[in-house]
Amino acid sequence: MYKEVILFLTGKLAEKQLTKILENMSVPSPCKKPPEWNYRVKQLGLSVAALMTGDLILRRLKDIKGINKIILPGRVRVDLNKLTKNYGVPFERGPEELRDIPEFFGRSEKKKKLTKYNIKIFAEIVDAPNMTINEIIKKALEYKKEGANVIDLGCLPDTKFEHLEKSIKALKKNNLKVSVDSANTDELLRGGKAGADYILSLNEKNLDIADKIKSIPVLIPSKSGDLKSLYRAIELFKKKKKPFLADSVLDPINYGFTKSINRYTALRKKYPEIEILMGTGNVTELTDADTAGMNALLIGIASELNINNVLVVKVSDHALKVVEETDLARKIMYQSKKDKSLPVGYDSGLISL
Repeated sequence: MYKEVILFLTGKLAEKQLTKILENMSVPSPCKKPPEWNYRVKQLGLSVAALMTGDLILRRLKDIKGINKIILPGRVRVDLNKLTKNYGVPFERGPEELRDIPEFFGRSEKKKKLTKYNIKIFAEIVDAPNMTINEIIKKALEYKKEGANVIDLGCLPDTKFEHLEKSIKALKKNNLKVSVDSANTDELLRGGKAGADYILSLNEKNLDIADKIKSIPVLIPSKSGDLKSLYRAIELFKKKKKPFLADSVLDPINYGFTKSINRYTALRKKYPEIEILMGTGNVTELTDADTAGMNALLIGIASELNINNVLVVKVSDHALKVVEETDLARKIMYQSKKDKSLPVGYDSGLISL
C-alpha cells in the first residue's frame, strides 16, 4: 500500500522522458526497494513545461482526487502558496533537469558513461602529400584516439602524392580504415588499388572509377546543388547492387548553408535506407565561432536525418578539437534519441562557458 500519490505536471516535450524515469524508479532491484509513493503524470497541453503559469494550471488542472502532493517542473515560476491554498494539497518544485528526479527523491544512480554511437567519423589529414609516412601515422593514431573511425588522406591540387600507396599500407598495418580524398582521377585509382576502404568523391561523370577498384565511393552531385545528378548516380549503384555513400554537400553560411541542409533532408526522404555522409568542415572551419556548439548542432541534424557518417577537418586554430567534439556529440545524440529525450543533462563536455 502506497503512503501517498504524487502528481507530476509537465509539457508535451518532456512527458515521455518523465514517464520513463518514473517507471524506472518504480522497478525494484536487489539494491533498492521501489518508492513508497505512487505517481501520476498530467500533461497540461503546452510544449515547454517551464512556460506553464499559475493561471494555466488553474484552468487546466481540474481533477486531483486521490492526490497527496503535486510536483512542478523546477524552472516553473509560480506562486506555490496560492496553488496549495486553491487545491488543498501541497505544491512543490522539482529539479530543473528531469534526469535529477531520482536524486531529488533520494534514489540517485551512478551516471552512465556514454559509449554508444551510430555515426562514423572520417577525420581528414588535409596536407598528407607534404607529410612523411611516420608523420601521417602519428597524426592518424592521434585522430583515432580522439574518436575517428576512418582516416581520410586529403590530397592537394598540383601536389604529387608519391608515397600514397605506402601511406595507405602503413595505415592498414595499424588496423586503421582509410579513405582517399582527391579531385584527381589517378589518385583515386591509385588509392583504391592500394587498398583504401573509401574514395572521395565520385559524380556521374567519373563513376567508371568504381568499376576498377574495390573501395566504397562517396557519391556527390556533378555540380553544386544538382540533386538530380546525385540521384542518377545513386540509381546506377543501386541497380548494380554496389555499396556507396551519398553526400549532397554542406555549404558554408552565407553561401547556401540552409538550402544545403534542405538538400540532405530531400536526399534522406527520397532514399530512407542509404548510407549518407556529411562533411562539416565548410561550417566549422569557415565560421569564427566555438566549434563545440556548431558540432553539437550539426550532429543533431545528422541524428535527426539518420546521417551515418561525417567528414571532419581540423586546420584553423579555433577548430582543433573537432574530432573530440564530434565524438562526444554523436554519443550524446545517440543516447538522447534512444531515450526519446532532449540532449540535455547527458554530458557537459560541449559547454564552453
